[in-house]
Amino acid sequence: MKILSIQSAVAYGHVGNSAAVFPLQRIGVEVLPVYTVNFSNHTGYGAWRGPLISPDDVREVLLGIEERGVLPQIDVVLSGYQGGEGIAEVILETVKRVKAANPAAVYSCDPVMGNAKSGCFVAPAIPVLLRDRVVPAADLITPNQFELGFLTGTEPDTLESTLASVELVRATGPRTVLVTSVERPDREEGTIEMLAVGDGGAWLVQTPYIPMKANGSGDVTAALFTAHHRRTGDLAEALAHTTSSVFELLSRTHESGQRELQLVESQEAYAHPKLEFTPRQVV
Repeated sequence: MKILSIQSAVAYGHVGNSAAVFPLQRIGVEVLPVYTVNFSNHTGYGAWRGPLISPDDVREVLLGIEERGVLPQIDVVLSGYQGGEGIAEVILETVKRVKAANPAAVYSCDPVMGNAKSGCFVAPAIPVLLRDRVVPAADLITPNQFELGFLTGTEPDTLESTLASVELVRATGPRTVLVTSVERPDREEGTIEMLAVGDGGAWLVQTPYIPMKANGSGDVTAALFTAHHRRTGDLAEALAHTTSSVFELLSRTHESGQRELQLVESQEAYAHPKLEFTPRQVV
């Protein structure tokens, strides 16, 4: 499998491609990382150095890849955080070119906007652009519950309302949706859930809630779920593998007391997940 991953990169820590590439490689996926920024560290520190890469420069890198004759081999285009409006056009152009070269290819979009605790942390134009242009072009999306609400103009909280919101966004284009954080009021205390929905039904998986903010965990989740789903076509299996891997990664990071994901130290969790959480079908 080959994944063309168009995301940010940081030298220190693990977000964007700096979070997604290694776990994908560790499960045997060939990754072509294309960077949209090249920062010293993620912006959560409040200070960072390094350049935003212009859409034209990103386009040039992608053109060079195309000139090597690689596009027919690409199985997935993966995108995450979009720092500016121009990069969306580059991504959408690339998706069209890849699908023209390989009609079996899919586009997986992590529509990064923010979360329920901190609200939106992207430029004001980005959520609207994602909702109106980018998400409708995707085959698979991986929003959290807050982002799902913005994409659909709803406020999902219960399982029923979250499922209804998923169906609204699926009607716009993407057939497969992974909701990466479902926090419903009637869930068991001290837990959090993920919900995967596709043409074949919906599966919910529950894990203990780990009380920490882990920048980059969503990027790892989107990457692993995309790869597992593309490889197997099985929502429940992809959800089980992804959940186990990410839970182990977060547990190890929490135990370490470090702010940054213990990405390399957790590599066996990607290659040989314990599969201790079993998704249950809810639709």
